[in-house]
Amino acid sequence: MSVRTPDPTPDPLPDDGRQHGPAWLSDIELEQVRRRLPLLYVEAVPVRVDGLGQVTELGVLLRANAVGEMTRTLVSGRVMYGETLREALFRHLEKDLGPMAFPQLPASPIPFQVAEYFPMPGVTPFTDDRQHAVSLAYVVPVTGTCEPRQDALELTWMTPEEAMSPTVSEEMEGGRGVLLKAALASVGRIV
Repeated sequence: MSVRTPDPTPDPLPDDGRQHGPAWLSDIELEQVRRRLPLLYVEAVPVRVDGLGQVTELGVLLRANAVGEMTRTLVSGRVMYGETLREALFRHLEKDLGPMAFPQLPASPIPFQVAEYFPMPGVTPFTDDRQHAVSLAYVVPVTGTCEPRQDALELTWMTPEEAMSPTVSEEMEGGRGVLLKAALASVGRIV
């Protein structure tokens, strides 16, 4: 029996200065896929821990959304074709926090929650106007220096108590305030 392997040569892509590969989708292709299929994402709550492994701080990103409003969010992004969850998680942590963040990925990548995002509000606590997405959410300790990159304006470190304030929860996009509470509960920090 012969096994057919995909052509490793990617389709010609626009010369826009970005690195592209066979797992990359153009903006048009991504929009078409988003209208037809749920997409798989990973999300990470970066944390600082003390010597006993207890969470002392959580990192929350500040971004401007598509309409120019300032919102808070978590490290997140799509899992690419052929990429493991561990690779996707590491790639997005490095992309959002910088190469010197030094994330300590779990030995067993089991998420603390599976969050389902819908384009219409009310189905779950999580919404994403662009698509139906399924996200695997992780708590990831980071030990290095975090300098936000890409579209993140800053990374704010907060105590668990500060992160659970109603103000921060309201600033979190797409219901991610609920995800922050679940992250803290998963590490034994009920606030």
